[in-house]
Amino acid sequence: MSFPTTPGVSFFIRPHSIQTQFELTPELQAQYELKSPPREATKRDTKRVGDISEAQVITAFTKLGFHVLLPFGENHRYDLVVDDGTNLLRIQVKTGRVRDGVIKYSCSSSHAHRGGTARPYFGQIDYLAVYCPETEKVYILPEKELTATKAHLRVLPTRNNMKKTIRWASDFELA
Repeated sequence: MSFPTTPGVSFFIRPHSIQTQFELTPELQAQYELKSPPREATKRDTKRVGDISEAQVITAFTKLGFHVLLPFGENHRYDLVVDDGTNLLRIQVKTGRVRDGVIKYSCSSSHAHRGGTARPYFGQIDYLAVYCPETEKVYILPEKELTATKAHLRVLPTRNNMKKTIRWASDFELA
């Protein structure tokens, strides 16, 4: 059986499906090209940074076979819940930055920009997940490893070769 053809468009008829192929002109291709939105150079978008970190943490847990649940609304002390098949674990996500050989991150929420204070997560989460854009890795810390304010994980050896009491980032890496 033969079908009429139209230049630039062809139809492939198979049982239960029809596929269409066509080419866009350069003008239409430019019109429909997906481009990143312009970014403001003057203001750091902390919400966007946090969203990227959450997405990376969700991806890491999902790749490992965990089910990830997202709480409804913004007023929770945790960002997501991970189901390991037996337990539901509350996870707070933070973004870490490499500075002076360590990944620095916050162990509390800060509302100082609204006149509030820092509030630690003691007793309100099970784990803190830290995504570090520079290493492109996720680190997971149990609540007992947290401090009230800020903490760090070492990625480079110390200058004085100290080995005791060092919290190495590799020990907390989400594999």
